[in-house]
Amino acid sequence: MKLFVPLFLFLGMLTSLTPVSGLVPQAAAQVAPAPDRSEGEGPFTRLIIRGGTLISGTGAPPTGPVDIVIEGNRIANIVNVGYPGVPVNESRRPAADENTREIDAEGLYILPGFVDMHGHMGGSAQGTPAEYVFKLWLAHGITTVRDPGSYNGLEWSLHQKARSARNEITAPRLHVYLSFGRGHQGPITTPEQARGWVRQLAQQGGDGIKFFGLRPDLMAAALEEANRHGLGSAAHHAQLNVAWMNVLDSSALGLTTMEHWYGLPEALFQDRTIQHYRLDYNYMNEQHRFEEAGRLWAQAAGPGTPRYEYVMQTLLDRDFTLVPTFNIYDANRDLMRAYTAEWHRDYTLPSLWEFFQPNRIAHGSYWFNWGIEQEVLWKDNYRRWMAFVNDYKNRGGRVATGSDSGYIFQIYGFGFIRELEMLREAGFHPLEVLQSASLKGAEALGMAGEIGTVEPGKLADLVLVNGNPLEDLKVLYGTGVLRISADNRPERRGGVRYTIKDGIVYDAQELLRDVREMVRLEKERLDYEIYLPGTLEE
Repeated sequence: MKLFVPLFLFLGMLTSLTPVSGLVPQAAAQVAPAPDRSEGEGPFTRLIIRGGTLISGTGAPPTGPVDIVIEGNRIANIVNVGYPGVPVNESRRPAADENTREIDAEGLYILPGFVDMHGHMGGSAQGTPAEYVFKLWLAHGITTVRDPGSYNGLEWSLHQKARSARNEITAPRLHVYLSFGRGHQGPITTPEQARGWVRQLAQQGGDGIKFFGLRPDLMAAALEEANRHGLGSAAHHAQLNVAWMNVLDSSALGLTTMEHWYGLPEALFQDRTIQHYRLDYNYMNEQHRFEEAGRLWAQAAGPGTPRYEYVMQTLLDRDFTLVPTFNIYDANRDLMRAYTAEWHRDYTLPSLWEFFQPNRIAHGSYWFNWGIEQEVLWKDNYRRWMAFVNDYKNRGGRVATGSDSGYIFQIYGFGFIRELEMLREAGFHPLEVLQSASLKGAEALGMAGEIGTVEPGKLADLVLVNGNPLEDLKVLYGTGVLRISADNRPERRGGVRYTIKDGIVYDAQELLRDVREMVRLEKERLDYEIYLPGTLEE
């Protein structure tokens, strides 16, 4: 008999995540903040990474071996020290002295630190403390994260951001976007109230706003004020508001990034103005919400049509950023694959596993009647959606990488790497995938001068990987990738070896061990094992 962990229900947060215009957001429920940093070494007066193969993130192909010189938290120099397959030319190597720390990177690939443009800092519903989330992110090479929503509350989130900036905690660099209206006393019903809320957010130090759609006059006022104060903006164009505000409407008002894909197919409608919902549809019925969403792209104008070309070109002209988060809906097209992913056993906390279970009042838990018919709908949905995103990239549009982990059987870090796989499936060359995971996110955050590529003068945010991610992005997973050894035995290879953020070197394998131990101790405390959905013994 396994001890059943009480389910962390999500109804309150669901209400605040997908509001009707004017609905009062719920109070934030916070998770444990990250403890003082005890991991990582540096920054060093002088650090030299020797002999690795560099994938710079600029779109350039790999080159190496190179030595990379880091002074403090900045890249000082990159030196080519030879040719593949022959001994390194020692005369070319940057000199070391007694104050130099050296890392032997022979056989490793060096990438820019990854930028997760849709990463939530855990939540009480999932029972995921910040330490668990942050270590999984860093262990997968993620050095910068934009939190769209900040559901632990603005003060809590800004405190974690400030401590990370000072490297007092083991965490990526954090950008805090607050859900529109959160913390306001009563509904926001006038443009002046919307402007006032945005001004207050700017004064408190927020980085941007996450919208779920609003009445047009409120959205216009909020975005105008946000742009005046230099705040970023992102939108999940929720079905409750998309009929009066799709991505063409919101981007015309100054929105700069969109999350997921809601609002995009609606902009592509040419023979209707509203999605053809089933007539007994109820948005609070998660099966209705997600099954009907699987029919949405089939209702949109396809490539080559005037409407498609107009929407495509308009978004390109507006320098608009897509953050598709393909991975977070992956279970829609293959539920069994999602809940049997190999990392759940060792890396998913019991509370998070309980949160994932089918439940009629938990957001993203819509497995009331999910089978091959629903999966086929979503496979077709993905084909059309991915084609648009790849076309947008090919025409010069910005596509950044976001994971939205903590929902629908996707966990932190692992979900980001799954997103890279799915960008590859969409048609991105692996170099384009890695560019999306680094430079494109940096551009969207206005930080391309500091992060996103490996260049002299930029912040020392790097990922050192065991294996060539261009040949197989799966080498980036914390669980590595399955291979056969020379003596015909299955073995695990790959994984991030080191993540360097702000010149501080983190042992990614040590961070993974820490997370495994967190999970093990919690299972031991609860006498708990991960079980297949629907098979828990009473």
